[in-house]
Amino acid sequence: MEIQIQIPDGVARDLQAKWGDLERKLLEIMVVEAYREGAMSTGKVRELLGLSTRLDADAFLKAKGVYLNYDEADFEQDMLTMQHLEEEGKLRPV
Repeated sequence: MEIQIQIPDGVARDLQAKWGDLERKLLEIMVVEAYREGAMSTGKVRELLGLSTRLDADAFLKAKGVYLNYDEADFEQDMLTMQHLEEEGKLRPV
């Protein structure tokens, strides 16, 4: 989908002088807000911005002051995964 917006030339020039590539900047703003609101995953952030790895996406979001959506349920699932890996001998106990 292609989306077009109208910005007065003077405003566009001022913003371009400050931000550079307006199309890229607007895409980044949209992606950050979508992620912040839970409407987009880290994988989609990576895909839309053409980032190579999830770590790159995480670094991008962190630089924008947005941290991973990670709640208590995620933590509990990670703990279960660690226990399972430890029981299988794939993870050494700490």
